[in-house]
Amino acid sequence: MGIIAWIILGLVAGIVARMLVPGKDTQGLLITLLLGVAGALVGGFVATELFHVKGIQGFFNLSTWITAIVGAAILLVAYNLLTGRKRGLLGRRSGRGAGRR
Repeated sequence: MGIIAWIILGLVAGIVARMLVPGKDTQGLLITLLLGVAGALVGGFVATELFHVKGIQGFFNLSTWITAIVGAAILLVAYNLLTGRKRGLLGRRSGRGAGRR
C-alpha cells in the first residue's frame, strides 16, 4: 500500500477504535492518526507472528481493516493507561483520588 493509503487506513482505524474504547476522548486528530497507523502495523505483525496469517493484505480487504482497528484499539487503551487518562464509562475519573478536586 502507498503512504496515502496507510494514512487513510490509520485515520479511519483510529477513529473507529476511539468509538469502541469507552471513556472520554481527550487526544486530538494527530494522536488518533498515529495510533491508527501504528495499530495497523502492530496488528499486522501480531497476526503474522501468532496466527501465521498475512494481516495486511490490501486496502479493500476486510481482514486488513479488522487487524488495523483491533491494533489501534489496543494501542489506544495502552496510551490511555500510560498517560493517566483512565476514565470510567460515564466520563468520570476512576481509581485513587477520583472524588478529590
